Amino acid sequence: MSVEETTTATATVAQEKHAAAGGGRPGRGDDAGDERLRPVVQLARTMILSTVRDKGTVFFLLIFPILFLLLFGSLFKTTGTSHIKVVQVGEVRVLDELSAEQREQVTKAATITRVDDEKDALRQVREGDYDAMVKQDGTTVVLRYSAADSVKGASARAALNAVLEQANLAATGRPATYSLEARQVQDESVKPIQYLTPGLLGWAIASSSVFSAALTLVTMRRRKILQRMRLSPIRSWEVVAARVAMTMLMVLVQTALFLLVATLPYFGLQLTGNWWLVIPLVMIGTLPLMSLGLLIGSVTQTEESAGGLAQLLVLPMSFLSGSFFTLDGTPDWVQAVSYLMPLRYLVKGSEEVLSRGGGLTDVLPTMGGMLLFTAVVVGLTLRLFKWTER
Repeated sequence: MSVEETTTATATVAQEKHAAAGGGRPGRGDDAGDERLRPVVQLARTMILSTVRDKGTVFFLLIFPILFLLLFGSLFKTTGTSHIKVVQVGEVRVLDELSAEQREQVTKAATITRVDDEKDALRQVREGDYDAMVKQDGTTVVLRYSAADSVKGASARAALNAVLEQANLAATGRPATYSLEARQVQDESVKPIQYLTPGLLGWAIASSSVFSAALTLVTMRRRKILQRMRLSPIRSWEVVAARVAMTMLMVLVQTALFLLVATLPYFGLQLTGNWWLVIPLVMIGTLPLMSLGLLIGSVTQTEESAGGLAQLLVLPMSFLSGSFFTLDGTPDWVQAVSYLMPLRYLVKGSEEVLSRGGGLTDVLPTMGGMLLFTAVVVGLTLRLFKWTER
């Protein structure tokens, strides 16, 4: 928001309040309520208009996060079993005697390359050139695979077991007593778009809330706008309420755009029955993130330092809160740290209602925790807040 627009809006609100206090006729109770809210509405309208007119702000707040969703959604759209590379050492009859139809089925899951040197083959598996090595020792087929990628190791075992079952059936004419059913767990739980959408939405909200609150507060202090407001009839809570209202509108627009893109047939996000709970969730989740921005704006003196500190907070918080990738399988200390960050609860709560069929009882504790976090940070901000530069 520019200095001229802020000063004009503040002056207009102050004049209206002065006129209402001096010469205005007293109205009914509902008219008095409207008068109390009019400064907030006017300031919020001015902030919204100034934001919409700034094409750079619109791009970084609305378009840029959507581009990330398009990029990551396209990169991780396919959720099928990973294609594996297998090196075959010498003769392995169960593979060499496959029919053309059987070999076609196997090549859909694995590319098999034949070599003669077992030591060289093992070396290439260790170095990651191949995902697994297979050789035959009598009637036993030996599979060696790297422990670095358990998913591809499981895929190699499943593919080889399927081939062995077919070979046993052909040799004996009877099916084995026990059979193997291989199934990819991820296909039945959360697909990439289902955690990418809540995660990137949380990152977008965190970026816009923290950066805008911090930079706006520092700019208003440096340009003496806060000092003018302090001397005018307008109250500080009215300025804060207007800023919160403007930010709420922005995050609701962000949420609508994210859901609109993610539910396109190309990406295929399937919304659960209680998806609408994401609306109050993101509104409440914005408050602790804004409070962090206000805290940064209270302890910094320049826009550069505010932006740097905001970046230092938002980027690690996004990674440690599961915005860009799932935290499953990460070290325990990473997950412990993530519980201290409000963005984790926004991301997990959004995933719960958008993708997992969660209801109100699942997100109520999350909302309560975020409100409590907001109260603590706001209390700290009030102690450190300065109307003027030091």
